[in-house]
Amino acid sequence: MSREELSFWMGRYEARFPTDRHYARNHMWAQRQGPDRWRFGFSAYAVRLLQDVYFLDWHFEPGTPVRQGDQIGEIESSKAESLLYAPVTGRMVQINESLLDDPSLINVDTYQQGWLFEMESQDPEVLSPQQYLDHLAESWKSAQRLIKGQVNE
Repeated sequence: MSREELSFWMGRYEARFPTDRHYARNHMWAQRQGPDRWRFGFSAYAVRLLQDVYFLDWHFEPGTPVRQGDQIGEIESSKAESLLYAPVTGRMVQINESLLDDPSLINVDTYQQGWLFEMESQDPEVLSPQQYLDHLAESWKSAQRLIKGQVNE
């Protein structure tokens, strides 16, 4: 299956972004699953920064209403331990149960089997692929300082 992609260079590493979905500012992709239902996962940019994911935990039950920016879980990887925040306002519908047993799917199949959760949301604030690349270009300099050049080495 061929699909159109855009790419962003993180030093020597290329992060690719399918154009068949939208993106949130917190580095998650969003793909419409129904009229008000969206599936979310980490963008290649986020996966590259995290590297090998080995633990994922959720702090919500399906049906829970959340506001954009609410803490919804946590993730541990070879590079970071991070809190996870809701990318948009809505209601959490489903988690990808497969990731609880094998979170490496996030690294192996970022844009398909590695999806994180689904939400119901009306008019979510998401970016087009090009808007997301523009967002990355604006924030890359500060991101490099935060990771102290690890991605460029």
